[in-house]
Order: sequence, then structure tokens, then C-alpha cells
Amino acid sequence: MKKILIPLLAGLVLSCAQAPAQSQDSKEEKQRVKEQEREERQKEKEAERRERYQKEYPEQAKEHITKEYAIKQSSAGMLAIYNLDGSVKVEGYAGDKVVIEIDKTISARTTDILEQGKKEIKLGFEQIGDSVVAYILAPWDTRPHDWRDSYDWPERRRIEYRCKLEFTVKVPYNMNLRVSTVNDGDVTVKNVSGQLHVNNVNGAITILNAKGTTHAHTINGDLSVNYLSNPPESSTYYTLNGKLTATFQPNLSADFQFKSMNGAFYTDFPDVEMLAPTVTKNQEKKGDGTVYKMNKDTKMRIGSGGKQFKFETLNGNIYIKKQS
Repeated sequence: MKKILIPLLAGLVLSCAQAPAQSQDSKEEKQRVKEQEREERQKEKEAERRERYQKEYPEQAKEHITKEYAIKQSSAGMLAIYNLDGSVKVEGYAGDKVVIEIDKTISARTTDILEQGKKEIKLGFEQIGDSVVAYILAPWDTRPHDWRDSYDWPERRRIEYRCKLEFTVKVPYNMNLRVSTVNDGDVTVKNVSGQLHVNNVNGAITILNAKGTTHAHTINGDLSVNYLSNPPESSTYYTLNGKLTATFQPNLSADFQFKSMNGAFYTDFPDVEMLAPTVTKNQEKKGDGTVYKMNKDTKMRIGSGGKQFKFETLNGNIYIKKQS
């Protein structure tokens, strides 16, 4: 199968010709080798980091927490999880409850600090109608907020313990999600057909068997999503340092926008129409003058177009695949 390779550099199209199959296969094989080497390096670094962490925080306290919330079958509802340290796994099922399982681990250098953490850490759980929210309440509040309203920085003390929360959650298939974590964990969403807002900072995002409009954003990690049916509305996909892969159904019709500083774009959709790039002008005051920077985003159309799908990465390739 021939594939289209569009190298991207600072948002500018360098070439858009269809490469010969042999040359294309060679480039893809080299790219696969590079990605495998990168993944192996990441695993080695992660193992070393965990070993250092265990030596630095030898004292630990573990607890398992379970929460259940009834949801009306006729309502899609919303689940929001605002985690800080640890993974989040959400899976859809044919039930009418949100079932939250949390493995909590508090780690500290000494038993005294560990006891302090056990007393101070509080989790928050709320249900409003068919919406459920899970978050850390103290000593930090991880819900979205303006930090100026919540923190007195001159008096804010340093927290000397760590609290890792591993979420494993079951939700009704049609639930809408707004889930996030920051450190030491990946986010995985499987078999959920509602709208998805998924965020991570130091970890990967994997979305499997989705159907809904998607907004996925991570900083240091790969982003992968595959659809049982194509998103009904415009969606966005972003990773700063990582590979971005999206697999759509063959009947896809959408307009795509791509941007990558150090990466290329690949697709195996056969009928691709290149569109005129979008030019954005940014101006910046510098001394007595103004500096203007022109930025171009690569755009293409699959099928008859329509919905806008935006893909962006700084260091990594973008793969748009057709479900076989």
C-alpha cells in the first residue's frame, strides 16, 4: 500500500509528492527503528527513576478506596477526575453506576513525615445529578482554579511527602469524560462513547474504541486514539514530545490541520487533497520596532471534508491511519 509522506518543519510543507513504495518503506522502517529505540530508552529511564524514588522515599502507607455512584441510563452524565500523581484508567461497561477504585500510596523519608501525610491528605468526591467529580482536596486542591484565589505564596510550606493515586474506573458506555493527571502515570480510556477531554503532562494518553468528539493533550508522552465511529464534531490532538497516532473509520470526511517542528506526517488514506495552508501572523514589540512572524499550518482534506481535526506535536511524527 502506498503511503503519503509530508515532512513538516516549523509548520511549513517541504514536499507533498507521493514517494515511490520502496523508498517510502525504507523511510518507514528507519522511523520504526528510531521509535523502538526511543521507547527502550524511556523504559530504562523510567526503571532508574522508580529505583531512585524508592530509595529516597522508603516509608510507605497503602490504602484501597472504592466509591460507587448511580447514573440514570437515559442521561450521558459527566465524570471528571483531577489527579496529580499516578495513572488514570477508565473503561466503559453496560452498567448504570460509576465505580471508582483507587490505590493510594503515601511515601515519605521518615515515619514522622509519613504520619503527617496520612493526617493531611484528603480526597474529594462529589455527585451533582449525573455528574461525578473525584479530586484531591488537601493539602492541594487539584480542581481547575485560578491559583491567585487559593494560594498565599509567602506562607505556602513545602510538602515533604508524596501521594500517588492509581485510578481504575468503570463508567456507563455513553459517559462524557474530563480526566487528567500530571506526574508518574499514563491515562487510558477504553470503550467510552461520550465526549472526551483527556490531559496528561508527564505520560502517555491511549484512547481505545472511541466514538465521541475528542480533545486530547499531553506534554511528554505518546498520544494514540482509535475510533469505532468517527468523531461527530471537530477535535484536537496535541503532544509536545511524542508520537501522535489516530486511527479512523474508512468513511472519514474531514479537514485536517497539522503542525510539527521536528517530525513528519504519514497517512494510508488513499484520497487526500492538499489545501492551501493557513497563514498566521504574530507580532512582537522589540525595542523601537515590531517583529512579525509568519506561521503556516499544513492542511489537507479527506473525503468531502467538513469537520476540523487539528494535530500538533513539537518532536514526533503524526500518523493518520484507516481502520482495516
